[in-house]
Amino acid sequence: MINTLYLPELREMLADGDDVGLREFCVALHPGRTAEFMEGLSAQESWQVIRATDVMTRVEIFKFLEKEKQVEIIETGDPAELSSLIADMPPDDRVDLLNRVTPAVVEVMLPLVPEEERRDILRLSQHPEGTAGSVMTTDIATLSETMTVGEALQEIGRQAQGLETIYYIYIVDGENHLRGLVSARQLVTRLGKPDTKLAEFMERDLVTVEATDDQEQVAAKVADFDFLAIPVVDHEQHLVGIITHDDVIDVLREEAEEDAYHAAAVAPLQDSYLQTSLVELAWKRGFWLFTLFAAALLTAFALKNYESAIDQVTWLVFFIPLIMSSGGNTGGQSATLIIRALANNDITLADSRRVIIRELQTGLALGGALAILGYLVGLMLLDGPTAYELLVIPITLLVVVLFGAFCGATLPLLFRRLGVDEALMSTPFVTVLIDIGGIIIYMTVAMKMIGALSQLGE
Repeated sequence: MINTLYLPELREMLADGDDVGLREFCVALHPGRTAEFMEGLSAQESWQVIRATDVMTRVEIFKFLEKEKQVEIIETGDPAELSSLIADMPPDDRVDLLNRVTPAVVEVMLPLVPEEERRDILRLSQHPEGTAGSVMTTDIATLSETMTVGEALQEIGRQAQGLETIYYIYIVDGENHLRGLVSARQLVTRLGKPDTKLAEFMERDLVTVEATDDQEQVAAKVADFDFLAIPVVDHEQHLVGIITHDDVIDVLREEAEEDAYHAAAVAPLQDSYLQTSLVELAWKRGFWLFTLFAAALLTAFALKNYESAIDQVTWLVFFIPLIMSSGGNTGGQSATLIIRALANNDITLADSRRVIIRELQTGLALGGALAILGYLVGLMLLDGPTAYELLVIPITLLVVVLFGAFCGATLPLLFRRLGVDEALMSTPFVTVLIDIGGIIIYMTVAMKMIGALSQLGE
């Protein structure tokens, strides 16, 4: 509700050409809040508002606008005017934005961007999506190890205006090899000793990543070491960029969203839910839905094969939902635990044997408890079958829960070994697989036991 309060005033200032009022509006609040108050404006109106302020404020507000609105501004605005906005944006943000813009618009706009920024855009655009290079920024504070503290502070003061962050200042040699780093705090605390060489106190044992590394692994490394930024190097240890903590947050959010989509058997959406067309939304949901439907048909075929056995022992039907849900839920739990453990680097493929044994032990305990409960329920509900015949229920429950735990633990590990995202082995797929296996196990145990009891009775 609050976001709509300024809209009439903003539209009135736009209609009157009140640049002074628009400029005051742009600087009155944090850029993020300013962008929130502009949510009800069109892309063209939003651009008219922020173009009234200075360049730096304009860039700050622009990056908080919705992605779809950013793209529309670039695609519908004056290329000559917007090229300066692109040039002033952080390198990683502008590349991410241009990747969303229609290629024809990019072709028109790129020649209008200053040469240095244009080269940087082309260089960063070459990194594949999902790699460290695709999320890094090339705005880096660098110094020489031969500098003194006093010289370093003067140089940082000169560089700081055009940098996204100066949490860490990286030390490089004449060929841009990464030699170490000093923090801004270290420099400030040595103000009293301005002649101290950086080489005397800089950190040399650095944690780095390469531009080709997977962005999820990079994000996990930054989180593990609690870094504010991490340097990106090439195979010869040349410093090529840094990944800052805000980019890591974006990566973690993106990966979490992707895992959530996979867990629900939905192909990840590229745009927001409301911005995604009905055709694309139906396709992304329908493809996996029909795939799961086809897989679930196997359960019906499995039951069809045991039709005669079910006709002879009709009480078996009552416990089919119980058997299928117990196995499927166990498998879903195991798969979720293993997928998250792999994503958090709590386990690796080298731990596969321990993980499977651990899940089987857990499955044995859980299956045993459910088996006892299922047997007691069978005794209370059914009068026809004997106590010996009802042993089909606990035996099947124990085996199915063990089977579910085994599949739920093994399949994500197998996917990781094959180089496929283990999140694809989501709960719906595990459940369908275990449903089929559960039916086969249930009916096989039932036929064997009841057949054996019948022979003993004869």
